[in-house]
Amino acid sequence: MLTAILVDGISYGVILFIIAVGLSITMGLIRVVNMAHSGFAMMGGFAAAAFVAAGLPFELAMVAAVLFVAAISLPIERFLMRPVYGKSELEQALMTIGLVYVIIAASNSLFGATVTSLTFPSYVTGPITIFGHTAAKYRIVLIGAGVLIAFALWFFLERSTFGLKVRAAVDDASTAQTVGINTSRLYAVAFACGAGMAALGGVLGSQMMPMEPSYALKYLILVLAVVTVGGLGSIMGTFAAALLLGLLDTAAKYLLPEVAATAFYLAMFVVLIIRPQGLFGRGA
Repeated sequence: MLTAILVDGISYGVILFIIAVGLSITMGLIRVVNMAHSGFAMMGGFAAAAFVAAGLPFELAMVAAVLFVAAISLPIERFLMRPVYGKSELEQALMTIGLVYVIIAASNSLFGATVTSLTFPSYVTGPITIFGHTAAKYRIVLIGAGVLIAFALWFFLERSTFGLKVRAAVDDASTAQTVGINTSRLYAVAFACGAGMAALGGVLGSQMMPMEPSYALKYLILVLAVVTVGGLGSIMGTFAAALLLGLLDTAAKYLLPEVAATAFYLAMFVVLIIRPQGLFGRGA
């Protein structure tokens, strides 16, 4: 049972991380409460299913879905998000919640109100034996992909010029502008990258978090919890929080199913009581 809890919990946490990390970066950088972020994950899953139905191989469909969502997010950032930058959290939340319902309505019109399935390639399906225990190959692949993505994002933000600009804008946007950093373009690129990461998570996690029109609201609280517990703008914090919450939620479902529905949120409350800024967040 321990192996099952570890594999299932870590793979679930990895999906939460891939979806949530883009929101962590954009909230930490742009300081905007984007309640529509999980809608991008839903769009990615539905887009991938549509591309597969059109005849594209799964791998190409996944890439096309990520690029499609990233492209769609650019006009959303320019015409819907940018006007609320610097506004109150309530105004931002109301606008992005409205965007969620627009995304849900569009998904209902295009795909119907039923669950949309996405078929994965045969090489990532079926069982695999680990230390004498059988596990789903899909979940092992997810864990490996999550570790690679976390490392790649960390390296990109810590070692690239773009990452340097992002950190400068996070620390002091006005000063970053005075030294020649185009923060408007930086925000747009960061927002598109965050939306693309959410779409990737929506595609990869569609076996555990099925694609349905209510997806954008159903998983919104989970994504926000991961970002809050990890700390805004922290990739490693988001990764640690996603693994922690994913493991606790899975362990509760296996060992204490009667409290499984609240274990995730209890863990969040405990962490935030001890560290209000999150595991890796900066203090005030």
